[in-house]
This record gives sequence, structure tokens and C-alpha cells, in this order.
Amino acid sequence: MDRLITLPSKGTAVFVGDTHGDYKSARVIVKNFIGKKDYYVIMLGDYVDRGEDSQKNIEFLIETQKEHPNLILLAGNHEMFPLRECSPADFWDSLDKENFERYKNFFLNLPFAVSGRGFIALHGALPDIEKIEDINDIKPCGAGWTRIFWGDFRDKEGDYLGDFLGRPKFGRDYFTRVMEKIGKNVLIRGHDPAAPEKMYGNRCLTIFTSSAFGPKKRKIAVCSLEKEMRTIDDMEIISLDLQEISI
Repeated sequence: MDRLITLPSKGTAVFVGDTHGDYKSARVIVKNFIGKKDYYVIMLGDYVDRGEDSQKNIEFLIETQKEHPNLILLAGNHEMFPLRECSPADFWDSLDKENFERYKNFFLNLPFAVSGRGFIALHGALPDIEKIEDINDIKPCGAGWTRIFWGDFRDKEGDYLGDFLGRPKFGRDYFTRVMEKIGKNVLIRGHDPAAPEKMYGNRCLTIFTSSAFGPKKRKIAVCSLEKEMRTIDDMEIISLDLQEISI
């Protein structure tokens, strides 16, 4: 099973942070970008829980992906609930046994990361791997898996900064070391609303696209796939104002 998706060196990538049941935001983004030639919409996980429309949100994304394979759905920690519980879990708690198994089977087969020229995108923190292809070998519930889905970055010096409530924390030294090994300049991620939007010399971007975190957190990032990304400045970060974008 391929857990790593490599994007072509042509076209445009649109990165969407955690939507957490914000169906309206997800629909606006997908409808405005998915039909454009050579566009790839990469969603960074956490489609369910917190928001009012979790099931509507994920069903829309599943059905859209059937017709548009350029919609890429990465897994987040809320999709990994069957392997490791998280809170809140209002979506999962609302399901009967049949639907629980249906969503479980879908979510546990989602890819973990996307790679492009100069960048990697995933949900949480980087796994400590030797080369980027090692993401395909990451086992559920292992150390690398935990870092991808539960790991946080802090704007501090240091490598491993400790663990708080099951969420391992990492600093600049860890980020720099792993990014050098896998040959990437920029990380695009979601997961952690406590993190600054930009860290580590404009090399680590944390974005959210859900009203669950307030309108100022509802953003996407857009970049060309035709040149190497060196810093966050090579992307356009767009605040999502639903009143200004056609649905």
C-alpha cells in the first residue's frame, strides 16, 4: 500500500487544512478548484469531529474523489480513531456498527503524505526516517505513525521536546535534521492550532480550513508544481471568505 503520493512537476497544488465538519468550506474549495486543468487539491486530514456537518463533509469528499482523482485525501488523527481514540469524537460516537466499520475501512487506507518539488505535506509532525520513501513502510501505531498523526512542532531550539498527553513535541533541530535527510525544504501541515502559522525561517506552514477554529484560521495555500519550493514565500496563502467565493 502506497502511503506516499508523489505529485507531478506540472500544474498547481491547493493545500487545505483540517476542515473538521466544515462542509461549506470544503465544498467551496473543491468546487472552485477541482475542475481546473492540472490542479491538485490536497486535504491534510481531520475531516470529522468538532463541526456540525462531519458526515456530510466526508461523504461529499468521498463522492467527489470517485470522479476526480486529483482530490487527494490524507489521513489525520481523527481518521485514525479506530486505532487510537481522540477527543472530541462526536462523529464516531454517532455511528452505528455498520457505518463505523465502513468509515474505518475507508480511513485506514488513506495515504499519509504528499511529496512535491521541495516540499512534503502531511497532518502532524515528520517521522524520523532516512529517506522520504520510508513513509510507505510506516506501521500503524508505531513511532513514525504517532509522529505523523499526533506530533507537534514548537518554535524552539532542540530536537525531541517531550510528550504532553500523548502528543510528542519537536523543535527546530529535529525539523532541520529530518528535512535534510529527506531532501525537502518546506513542510505543509495542520493538526495543531497552538502552533504559529510560520516557523523555522519560513519553512514550516501550519494551516487550518475550519470554522471550528474561528474565521481567521480558515485558510488555504496554493503553489506551482513547476519550480522547487524553497520557502513558504513560494506559496500564496489565501484567507477563505465564503461571501467572496462562489458556491
